[in-house]
Amino acid sequence: MNEAVVDAEMMSLHFDEIILGQGELISDKLNILRQEQYPPDAKKGLRQFSMAEVAYFLGVTPSNIKKLHLEGKGPTPATSSSGRRSYTAEQMLELRDYLDKHGRPGKLPYIPKRRPGEELHVISVVNFKGGSGKTTTASHLAQHLALKGHRVLAIDLDPQASLTALHGIQPELDEVPSLYDSLRYDDKRVPISEVIRSTNFPNLDIVPANLELQEYEYDTPLAMTGSDATAGKAFFTRISSALREVDDHYDVVVVDCPPQLGYLTLTSLTASSSVLVTVHPQMLDVMSMSQFLLMLGGVMKTIREAGAEMQLKWFRYLVTRYEPTDGPQKQMVGFLQAMFPNQMLQAAMLKSTAISDAGITKQTLYEVERLQFVRSTYDRAISSLNAVNDEIAELIHKGWGRL
Repeated sequence: MNEAVVDAEMMSLHFDEIILGQGELISDKLNILRQEQYPPDAKKGLRQFSMAEVAYFLGVTPSNIKKLHLEGKGPTPATSSSGRRSYTAEQMLELRDYLDKHGRPGKLPYIPKRRPGEELHVISVVNFKGGSGKTTTASHLAQHLALKGHRVLAIDLDPQASLTALHGIQPELDEVPSLYDSLRYDDKRVPISEVIRSTNFPNLDIVPANLELQEYEYDTPLAMTGSDATAGKAFFTRISSALREVDDHYDVVVVDCPPQLGYLTLTSLTASSSVLVTVHPQMLDVMSMSQFLLMLGGVMKTIREAGAEMQLKWFRYLVTRYEPTDGPQKQMVGFLQAMFPNQMLQAAMLKSTAISDAGITKQTLYEVERLQFVRSTYDRAISSLNAVNDEIAELIHKGWGRL
């Protein structure tokens, strides 16, 4: 069929009919791909981890892991024909538990869960501009913290649901609820425990997103002038109130905020213990961030004056999609570090084909096999991610007063 005939057929339909049909077509094709990629039930699994990876996440040496296996202690790893040992994520938890129970006295525990008196740590990952690496940052951070032994809840607050899709959920087909169901102002509101879903990572749960989240942006101003205006004017307390129900189930909450300064983002920020702003080191992106900060500061000042004082443990900028060999980018990073020496993370997330290629199959770098990439490309990318996430984990622990 030639283009003229296709255009003529399209012209006979209304625009809304065209885009609805094309949206349904894309959704159906993606579901077919999901069925092929994750047979038999279209649910994501998780690869096994090498001994070196297990040692890194447990904070020991590979020789310690090998010794445990040879002594018949802990779970039994899978062994390849070449003698390489690997463990599942569940076995990694078993190893962590074994080491924690049999560790040397006076050493830090292998299970880093919250202790009495330590508060749930909520991290909002924000940026006004799309494409800043916000979802990539949030997904890898949540998974890294879970693999390191923390109990993590990821919240997808973006109606586009990219974080949700990365964890194998297709919201329009799986019909999953979103945080909107726990934030709404009517009698249909449900506890957050009813919207939480498990993921393919042990220790990591997720609150999925869907298009209905956008309703919160419309409902909140209406609630401010409705019969229950008090609830509407206190919108900024709704996420922190929802999280109280599951406070003792998690150590860290990672929130992927939408790329806009709306009520969803503001509600997340006022519930936060810390804020991570992703920055792509290009002039237009930094200019956009400047406008975002000015707007955010003005709005947050108004909210503070209304009684919502943010009690942040830390606030940091994270450079994302960074190319150290790019002169202008390097200059921009130096510019930012000179202005905000105490707020810039020392580590940067490097731009990598490994990360983008993994995303094509709706996976993170912690899910894909190293053998799928050129070894140096993968190693460079994973080292960058681990450095960023280790620095953030250290900030979380400092916020708890551990370091």
